[in-house]
Amino acid sequence: MKEQQHSGKVYKVNGPIIEAIIFEDLMMLEVVYVGPKKIIGEVIKLYRDKCIIQVYEDTTMIKPDDFVYRTNNLLNVILGPGLLSSIFDGIQRPLTFLFNNSKQPFISAGEKLFPLNTDKLWHFKPIIKNNSFVKSGEIIGVVDETEKIQHKIMVPNFLEGEIINIKSEGNYKITDTIAQLKTKTKIVDLKLYQQWSVRSPRPYLKKDNEIEPLLTGQRVIDTLFPVKKGGVVMIPGGFGTGKTMTQQAIAKWCNADIIVYIGCGERGNEMADVLKEFEHLFDYKNNKPLIERTIIIANTSNMPVAARETSIYTGITIAEYYRDMGYDVALMADSTSRWAEALRELSARMEEIPAEESYPAYLASYLAKFYERAGKVVNLNSTKGSITIIGAVSPQGGDFSEPVTQQTKRFTKVFWALDKQLANERHYPAINWINSYSEYADEIVNWYNKHINDEFGKLRQEIINILAENEKLQQVVKLVGADVLPDNQRLIIETVDLFKNIFLQQNAYDAIDMYSVIRKQFLMLKIIIRYYEKAKLFINQGHTLLEVKRLPVYNTILKMKFSISNNELEKFENIILEIDKQISV
Repeated sequence: MKEQQHSGKVYKVNGPIIEAIIFEDLMMLEVVYVGPKKIIGEVIKLYRDKCIIQVYEDTTMIKPDDFVYRTNNLLNVILGPGLLSSIFDGIQRPLTFLFNNSKQPFISAGEKLFPLNTDKLWHFKPIIKNNSFVKSGEIIGVVDETEKIQHKIMVPNFLEGEIINIKSEGNYKITDTIAQLKTKTKIVDLKLYQQWSVRSPRPYLKKDNEIEPLLTGQRVIDTLFPVKKGGVVMIPGGFGTGKTMTQQAIAKWCNADIIVYIGCGERGNEMADVLKEFEHLFDYKNNKPLIERTIIIANTSNMPVAARETSIYTGITIAEYYRDMGYDVALMADSTSRWAEALRELSARMEEIPAEESYPAYLASYLAKFYERAGKVVNLNSTKGSITIIGAVSPQGGDFSEPVTQQTKRFTKVFWALDKQLANERHYPAINWINSYSEYADEIVNWYNKHINDEFGKLRQEIINILAENEKLQQVVKLVGADVLPDNQRLIIETVDLFKNIFLQQNAYDAIDMYSVIRKQFLMLKIIIRYYEKAKLFINQGHTLLEVKRLPVYNTILKMKFSISNNELEKFENIILEIDKQISV
């Protein structure tokens, strides 16, 4: 960013909020530098002769009368080859590069570094010729960013014209000019990277209403509470319920092309553990480390609170950039509660009138702005891409009635409620099947019926009915115990226990059980329902539940999730035949 002469001076410092006297007109949301070390900030309020600046670095050494320098720029991110496998802070400073340069555990005040590697050579392949007329978003060439991900070089948004002087295939740095665009008024140099304001959604042609599930390999999600590509999900849960673990499992197994993980306001040691785990997570579908298709935004609780607020927008802007190339992106935000707490602190320092629990009155609108940037779209270049947002919420004490959880529910359509009791029982994913829901379920079940098996929806509804009946019976069990129930009612409880332990619970460390293809999920569900229906008829003929449980097929059902892999699905059909044979009616 090109700096000018100082445009104001500091009048008052209140933590990350600075009030400054200005000498010339500034823009709203303009990036400015403050003090002798030129720490970065953003103008968030303007008066006649003063402004309020939100600063993204430590303001300890800032004092009244320090100068403020304008840049004539908004807060932008750099978008280009090299984003994948990178770790940035909330304002896209490359943490790995900064550490290698300074060898210090914390970022020095005023530290600035170009986010992407400017020395690395990328192999550029043009796909259009000179004198071609191109529009915004059109792809002019490609770069192999990894072995599996092709980075598409696009015309920057809001530009169109004639391509001239395009480079031939070869190796170039991202700062090299690879083509020129002749517009009606000027000639623009095109490089391998472009810039975009983090607070402005990137444009697209239209929303795409085609339904396609984001398959995660987690049975409780895909079967009971599915999400579509381009959907929005919230994962509320108290401390220790497995929010980060669930998000990591989804990142590892979901059928998205790109993963953007935002660690927003989490404790530094927890974030360090996450970074280490991501480095060792293996992408079994591509036989590559997962980090090769992952971008991490790390903004811990000991970093400046204002940068925490911005990290969400940095992550979603990068996700939109890959969506524009035609990729499906899954964005994990962990957690939006810490982001909301940053809003609350900044609002309090600006002495704004607080709303519920001291959160700012604009909390709901800010949450809406973030979640509405999800979706499946037709891009400007006619490709199709999607962003699925999975946002964790950390309500204090696991209280789902607090403002962030309640406001987030207004803008999300999937609710995976994590349960402390299930987590204490080591039942993971600890998603409570009574409190959770998915508004995409009907659409996605129709997709399952068409692409997997036309019985899928019927079987899913049957197990939901059994779960509901079990919930009623549990009220009786709490009063008088299960022994007084007749066998046909005890069978319902037994079936739910089977479903809970065999289907809903998954072992992330077991090579077979860690991931289930959707076809396997259907067959496991079919077996549990077949067992229930046959046993129910068996009991109605005068047999006991104990007789059913003594049959050899019962133990086979107990072991099936560990014994049958995704490549041996024909063995499930054998279990169905055994059920029909052994529980004969």
